[in-house]
Amino acid sequence: MDELLQQAWTILRGMWHRRWVGLAVAWVVGVAGAVVLLRIADRYEATARVYVDTQSVLRPLMSGMTVQPNLEQQISMLARTLITRPNLEKLMRSSDLDLAASTPRERDALLDGLAREIRLATDGRDNIYLISYRDSHPERAKRVVQNLVTMFVESGLGGKRSDAESARRFIEDQIKSYEKKLEEAENRLKEFRLKNMSVTGGTPVDYVGRLTALSEELSRVRLELRAAEESRDVLKREVAGEEPVLLPETPAAGVPSVVPELDARIEAQKRQLDDLLRRYTDLHPDVQSARRLIEQLEGQKKQEIEAIRKAAAARSTGRASASTNPVFQQLKVSLAEAEANVGSLRARAEELSSRVDQLRAASARVPQIETELAQMNRDYEVLRKNYEQLVMRRESASMSEDVDASAQGGQFRLIDPPRVSQKAVFPNRLALVPLALAIALGAGIFVSFAASQIVPTVQDGRVLRTISNRPVLGSVSLLVTDAVVRRDRTVNAAFSSALAGLILVYGAWLAWVSWLNVRL
Repeated sequence: MDELLQQAWTILRGMWHRRWVGLAVAWVVGVAGAVVLLRIADRYEATARVYVDTQSVLRPLMSGMTVQPNLEQQISMLARTLITRPNLEKLMRSSDLDLAASTPRERDALLDGLAREIRLATDGRDNIYLISYRDSHPERAKRVVQNLVTMFVESGLGGKRSDAESARRFIEDQIKSYEKKLEEAENRLKEFRLKNMSVTGGTPVDYVGRLTALSEELSRVRLELRAAEESRDVLKREVAGEEPVLLPETPAAGVPSVVPELDARIEAQKRQLDDLLRRYTDLHPDVQSARRLIEQLEGQKKQEIEAIRKAAAARSTGRASASTNPVFQQLKVSLAEAEANVGSLRARAEELSSRVDQLRAASARVPQIETELAQMNRDYEVLRKNYEQLVMRRESASMSEDVDASAQGGQFRLIDPPRVSQKAVFPNRLALVPLALAIALGAGIFVSFAASQIVPTVQDGRVLRTISNRPVLGSVSLLVTDAVVRRDRTVNAAFSSALAGLILVYGAWLAWVSWLNVRL
């Protein structure tokens, strides 16, 4: 501890011997600082506050039906993009700042100065924006802020209108494009289905499902055919074993024009044909099969009517005829119905068998056809969904424009008009004058310390032994006379006066600056 104190004392004594160098540096730095502070021009700040109202009662009511833009985000983006070079050039022309720039370099320097001095800040919560600008001329600063407020408001309203118009034009163009694509897709799908009607059947069921359904239906029809044939054979055996009974001959009755059983079946088949025609085309296998069955039933009806007509004619000519037994007649009618049913089921089975054979024969190209059909359907569905969404977006955009016009969202309100501070906001001389004095004194102390270390002074034997790294054998004391003491006092008084003068000059300057601020 004693050694550290001795070293500190030695350093202080060395700095004291070099005090005049430090004092001169302090005066030089102090004068230079005073000159710099005096040459800095006063800058005045003009400010204005703008409030953006983004609240509306109509917007929550129309939520889900219209596009709800994030107005806060839009205004924030508008504020961040306000200070761009095109806007700065427009601001420079409207504020007559370009009159002071005659060369491109001066023009660029002026634009850079504008970008540095313009401030656009917000509290981030209440949508209140503070616009400020600093300039050496108060009126010019106020004019710049006024033009900035005008640009901020106009860019917000104009940007919203242009964005809405651009969005509407884009949606309309996309809708027209998708209409053409939908028409082309529908035509391709129609042509493909007509071309491959025999394989696809015009239904969305896949090949395996259709083949399975036809096979199951063929098995069911064949089973019904065997049952109908068994029933017909039973009726034949009963008719063969029934003996007719001769009754007294009656006059010939009129020839009937209808057969109730066949007419009922024909009507049922026609109703089924009408139902098939509502779902399929004339080329569909089910439609063709139903028509063939109707033709067979009508042919059978004609045969029955012809047989009845011949029997009536024979009775009218007096040939011998005998009425049959009623049971025998009923068996004959049942047998005829059974024969017709067997014929119908046989035709149905042959048609189903033919369709199954056609599907099996086309099995090699069915997967490719179904894949192409599925892809075309998928593409068509995608186009249709996009088209419907675009139409919905167009209607939503129209309603959004009406909501914006009615709700008047995003209104700009000028809370505080542009005004200029009465006193300069820069530089703050009350803080800079003491700082300049502190820097001057610090520079003087540092120079004194550096000088004492570069050119050290031997104060006693210990310092000499440390510097020379040699043993000190003895020392000689200096006898201080009264003249030496008076001289030292005079020198110290001069040093103190010079140092006090520097401090007094800065103190007077600081008092004058304070008085000016109080007066303003």
